[in-house]
Amino acid sequence: MADYIYLLQTRLNAAQLSALDHVRNAARARAMTVFLVGGAVRDLTSGAPVRDLDIAVQGNALKLKKDIEKVGGTLIGESEPTQALFFNFPGGVRLEVGSTLSATYPKPGKPVYKPANILDDLRRRGFTANAMAISLNDGSFGLLMDPLNGIADLENRELRLVSNYGFIEDPSLLIRATRFMARTGWQMEEKTRQRYETAKAEDYIAALNPFAKSYELEEIFHEEDPLRALQALEAEGWMKVLFPAWTSKHVNETELERLRDTVGQLDLMGIHPDPSAAFFGPLTAKLAPKDVTALKHAFARPGFVDQIAALEPDTKAFATLFTGKDAAAPSATWKLLYASAPEPILWLAHTSKAATIQNKFKAFFTDWPQAKSKVPYQLMQEMRITPDLPGYNDLLDKLFFAIMDNLLDTPEAARAFLEPYSPPAPPPPVNLRRRAVKRETKPAKRSKKAAAAKIEEVDILAEAAEANALPPTPPPAAEKIAPVKASTKAPAKAPAKAAKPVPAKAPAKVAAKAPVKAAPAKTPIKAAAKKAPAKPAPKKAAPKPAAKKPAPKPVAKKAPGKTAVKKAPARTPAKKAPAKPAPTKPAAKKPSKPTPKPAAKKKSHR
Repeated sequence: MADYIYLLQTRLNAAQLSALDHVRNAARARAMTVFLVGGAVRDLTSGAPVRDLDIAVQGNALKLKKDIEKVGGTLIGESEPTQALFFNFPGGVRLEVGSTLSATYPKPGKPVYKPANILDDLRRRGFTANAMAISLNDGSFGLLMDPLNGIADLENRELRLVSNYGFIEDPSLLIRATRFMARTGWQMEEKTRQRYETAKAEDYIAALNPFAKSYELEEIFHEEDPLRALQALEAEGWMKVLFPAWTSKHVNETELERLRDTVGQLDLMGIHPDPSAAFFGPLTAKLAPKDVTALKHAFARPGFVDQIAALEPDTKAFATLFTGKDAAAPSATWKLLYASAPEPILWLAHTSKAATIQNKFKAFFTDWPQAKSKVPYQLMQEMRITPDLPGYNDLLDKLFFAIMDNLLDTPEAARAFLEPYSPPAPPPPVNLRRRAVKRETKPAKRSKKAAAAKIEEVDILAEAAEANALPPTPPPAAEKIAPVKASTKAPAKAPAKAAKPVPAKAPAKVAAKAPVKAAPAKTPIKAAAKKAPAKPAPKKAAPKPAAKKPAPKPVAKKAPGKTAVKKAPARTPAKKAPAKPAPTKPAAKKPSKPTPKPAAKKKSHR
């Protein structure tokens, strides 16, 4: 299923969208529901150009006359029986507003209309392809209503009657079917074709009412290719009913084709005129003046006759502006063309023989549009002029007009023109350097190395102690984990006690004085550290004095010195309390612990 919101926004031009919004708002202001119906929906769905807009409102459409005129619509005709209004809007937009009605036919060609809802209105229409509607109301905008499955006939490119009695009740459908098939190349559905031939043979066209006759006659001029429609109607014999004096022989075909080419060129440039009034001249070029006058009077909408009459004076007024001093520059001419009504532009481009006017139109169609390809987008990028800047589109228009007027023929001129619009350069980015964060793993590695060095130092001290005939002090197990600062103080106090043997009678005093005499212990530590590698012999003799002398007992009593090594890392006096109780009890237990540890370390050291 097609997205009709998207189709409305993309298939309708700006002027058609504007007109549709105006009518929609006017209907909503009077609490009327509004729908796009008929040929506009058919053309949107099939992809054909949307030529005019048909709008149906649930309510009396005649009440919207003044409201639509206030928003720019020009009334060109109305029909009270069908409650229909015909408007022209700026930009070549033709629009019909009618009420939703149901129709009955007591006699052929004489309908009786009554107010109805949108579905009943669709069922009274002639062909299924025209019996579709799109909602323009809030809450259901873009919703398609297709009660008779007109989409299927669009896909098959067929015309199918809504009612089996369509050609009898409304003979204008015979003319409408012929005109539509000439425009699109569609064919009638088989049963519809049979009914068409029967109606033609039975002369149902004789029941055509006057309004339908004048309406169908005028619709020929509103065709995209009116000559083709005229020839098809003439071939079917319907022109004898509509206007016998007018045939395809009265048409200036060469002039008409040239006019249609101009319409196509203007469409490509975004200017969309309604060529109906302009078509009237070539289509009736060879018709007698009295017949031309009679033809104008036969039209259903008097406003169309006024358009034909106003075409010449409006074109002369536009030609004065087009050739004046205010439009001397190409950019001024360009702006004038897009600000003026499109119908005088079409007629001036088609009829004028002046070289200056024709040269301007030639430049408008071929030369001036090339200025868009010369816009210096790369230079704009270098100068930081990007689409996100405010007023970017306006700047593109100014550039386009300046290039069109040959004001920016050099890169220097373009740079000078763009300089006022170039934003200042952004400040350089701030380079924030982060300080290197020391990883915790590195100090851990250093502490391990320091701990290993201290272990070696303890071993050296042990060797020094053996050299002084004292048993080495075993390193506590906690020293391997202790920090570096704690390990540096602990070994300095232990040799101080070993250097001065303490009598066995006063172990407690020696333990108390051991930490105080740490300063004199520094010299033997350094000396021992230096002499240790030069005297390997005492290491072998060390086990003998340890076995002979009863020195292990005093060493056991010096256990508080070991606790001093443990206290150094913590630096808390609270841990000294266990060293002051009676030394006799731990003296018996602690000798057993240190003896195996030094022996193991001596073996590993060797």
